[in-house]
Amino acid sequence: MQTHDKVVIIGAGYVGATSAYALMTAGTVSEIVLLDVNEKKLEGEVMDLNHGISFVPPVVIRSGDYEDCRDADIILLAAGAGQKPGETRLDLLKKNIGIFQEILPKVMQANEKAILLVVTNPVDLLTYATLKISGLPRQRVIGTGTLLDSSRFKYLLSRNCRVDPRNVHAYIIGEHGDSEVPAWSLTNIAGTPLDRYCQACCMPDSSCCDRESIFREVRDAAYRIIEGKGATYYAVGLAVRRIVETILRNESSILPVSSLMTGQYGVEDVCLSLPAIVDRQGIAKVLELPLDPAEVQGFRESARILKAHLKEAGFKEADSNGS
Repeated sequence: MQTHDKVVIIGAGYVGATSAYALMTAGTVSEIVLLDVNEKKLEGEVMDLNHGISFVPPVVIRSGDYEDCRDADIILLAAGAGQKPGETRLDLLKKNIGIFQEILPKVMQANEKAILLVVTNPVDLLTYATLKISGLPRQRVIGTGTLLDSSRFKYLLSRNCRVDPRNVHAYIIGEHGDSEVPAWSLTNIAGTPLDRYCQACCMPDSSCCDRESIFREVRDAAYRIIEGKGATYYAVGLAVRRIVETILRNESSILPVSSLMTGQYGVEDVCLSLPAIVDRQGIAKVLELPLDPAEVQGFRESARILKAHLKEAGFKEADSNGS
C-alpha cells in the first residue's frame, strides 16, 4: 500500500498556491513542497497554509528547492507569466517557454521518474514543450488541458437544465483556449442525449439547448474572470486536485487532459485534449470516441492552430516513437 505520496509544486503564484490548498484540504497527499523564485512570497504562502493544518488530514507542507523533486510522485509546473486582460493564452507562449527551458533541466536532474503535470498557460503548447525538453515518455507528461473547460460546460448545462452537475456528462476537446470544441455528440444527462433529455425533461422556458450561447460562455469564461479579478485559480486548483488524486489512487478515471496525439482523428505530434484514461502511470490510453464530422474537423483545426505556434517557436516534429 502506498504510504507516502509527495507532490512538488513549482510556482507559488495564484494557481500554485491554490492547488496546494486544494490538495491540503482534500487529504490527497502526505507531503507538499512549494518552490518559487520569490522567496518572500513563498514563505508567506507556506506559513498561511500551515496555520490551517490542524483543520485538515495530516500533511507536511514546506518550501524547498529542486533537490526536493528527487522523490516526488508528481511535479506540478505552475510557474510562468500570468495572463493579462486582453491577452490570449497563445500570447504567453514565448515568455513561458523560456521559463520552462530554465526549470525543466533542474527538475530532470533530480527526478526522471515522476509524472509532470503542466498547469501554466498556454497549457497545450507548454505540455508539448515539457515533453520535448524533458525527454520523458508521453504517458508521463500531462497538461490540465480542457478539464476545467469541461467542468464549466457541465456547470452551465446543469444550471440551465436545473440538474446536479454530477449527472451531466460532457467534454470540451482540443485546445484549452479559443479554438476549443464542444463535443455535443457525446453530451448526455443521466445517460440520455442532450436533445432528447431537453425534449422530455426540461421546463418550457429552459435554455438548456441554446448551444451557441452556452458554448460562448464556456469559451470566454476565463476572459471574463480575468477582467473581473485578474486571474483564475479556484476552479483550476480543484482540477489539479482531481488529476492528482486520479493518479495517486490509480483510479483509471476518464479525464479530458492534454497529452501527445499519436494519430487520433488523424492528428499527431501536438498536445491537446481528448478524454483519456488516467492512472498511476499517467496517460494509460487516449480515447477516440465517435464524434460528429464537424467536431472532428474542429478538433483538427485546433491542432493545426497549435502546430503553427509550435513551428513559430522552433520545435521540430516528435520522434517516431512518440516520446
